[in-house]
Amino acid sequence: MISLWSGTVAFGQERDRLDDRGELLGWEGVGRLDLGAGTCTGTLIARNLVLTAAHCVVDDASGEILPKSKMRFHAGYTHGQTAASRRITKIVLAEGYQTLRNASLTQKVMTDLALLRLDREIYSTEAEPFRVHSDTVQSNKVTLVSYGRGRNASLQRESGCRHKQTYRGGLMTFDCDVTFGSSGAPVFTRIDGRLRILSVISMMSRDGSEKEAIGMTLPGVVSDMKREMRNDAARTPVSQGAKRVIVGQRSNGGARFVKPGG
Repeated sequence: MISLWSGTVAFGQERDRLDDRGELLGWEGVGRLDLGAGTCTGTLIARNLVLTAAHCVVDDASGEILPKSKMRFHAGYTHGQTAASRRITKIVLAEGYQTLRNASLTQKVMTDLALLRLDREIYSTEAEPFRVHSDTVQSNKVTLVSYGRGRNASLQRESGCRHKQTYRGGLMTFDCDVTFGSSGAPVFTRIDGRLRILSVISMMSRDGSEKEAIGMTLPGVVSDMKREMRNDAARTPVSQGAKRVIVGQRSNGGARFVKPGG
């Protein structure tokens, strides 16, 4: 688990707590993902699909997916109120996340994504999904919307933080303020007046007085996970008497940041 830097906010960054329903308007698609042993942030990208970080839903010690029965997605959660709450019925991890245990930092971040299928669709009257950005980055100004330790009862919106750099392989760095519970949080860019998800927060690092929130490019990985989710739904159910091997589950563990280089 990494140590977090707690210095001053860079000039131009603004933090807003979305503490009531009026302030939350338009952001209901971002929600708190309760895991039974912790929380993360997740984002609705379709009426029944939530995007978050893979390490939120995988036990760090065993590499096994945490029990879905303990997970709940609360869209637009604020002070005990939620626009919609749903259970999780299926989890698809980015290819390689469970097998690249000794991978490079870039490989770890690029595969630190999970797609969660909800037990019921969330209606348009409750929350609207956000689209994933699939073009070049037009501006380095981004907005982070997240929950986190010490502010887990309502969303925090940080506007004016910056996309610092995209490295070869797709690793992206930002100067946004993140903490425990911010894992899986969406980083938004604005295109023609519309918000698009540019990245998802995977980890945080610091180097002296400099902090970086680290995420990944999304289009290819998210498309593959959606395809796997559709393929799974289309598969013929297992016939009576047959057995399907299911990934073992364990109740211990929870979401945490990954320590860069560790």
